[in-house]
Amino acid sequence: MNGAGLRVVVAEDEALSRKRLVRLLQEAGCQVVATFPEGRSLQDWLQAPRDIEALFLDIHMPNLDGMEILKSIRGRLPVVLTTAFSEHAVEAFDAEAVDYLLKPITASRLGRALQRIAGRRPPAAPRAADAPTAPHRYPVQAGDGVVLVDLARTTHFEVENEVVWAHAGARFRTTWTSLAEVESAFLGAGLLRIHRHLLVRPEAVIGLKPAPGGRALIRLQGGAEIEASRGGAPRLRERLGL
Repeated sequence: MNGAGLRVVVAEDEALSRKRLVRLLQEAGCQVVATFPEGRSLQDWLQAPRDIEALFLDIHMPNLDGMEILKSIRGRLPVVLTTAFSEHAVEAFDAEAVDYLLKPITASRLGRALQRIAGRRPPAAPRAADAPTAPHRYPVQAGDGVVLVDLARTTHFEVENEVVWAHAGARFRTTWTSLAEVESAFLGAGLLRIHRHLLVRPEAVIGLKPAPGGRALIRLQGGAEIEASRGGAPRLRERLGL
């Protein structure tokens, strides 16, 4: 499994379930840096900066449930929800959980969750001497060949059925299959994930208005409108200084 070196935290109120999940994570190569039996102590612990890369979070816990903690994190940290019930799946993904594991958790299902987390891990930052000096450009398909598009012309990227489309005056099919690949290609460019399927260049945003359920409608250069999720909207407002 793809958990080698991953620093994770486990929050689970059932001792046996907590022990089992910790064992499975360690067998997958993860480093479990902390465990919590209830929600309030976890939330307090997360107030300080922590060197962790993922959180495995039970939904039903004493004092503060996992769904409330997930909403408070607002996408700052990859979160995998664990539960014995399936009714919260839609709400979990709407709040931008990376995955949703039903108990009893199996090693194979955990492995797929770790693969999703690994897909969001940025590679090591390049040395300053290796940093490119040319404008950011990327290839898009054009007939039997490709053309190069400047990132500065791009308003946003969207993924559909494992195909990433770039919007830069027109809609172009790129060579990427996930938004994580786009983020890795443009580390430091300031691209912002505002939905599971949308990655926006904040400099291209020219307007924003609230939408039902805590979402936001975003007007982009060129007149296109896209929607930020309940978790993505506050991150965008923060980036824009609103």
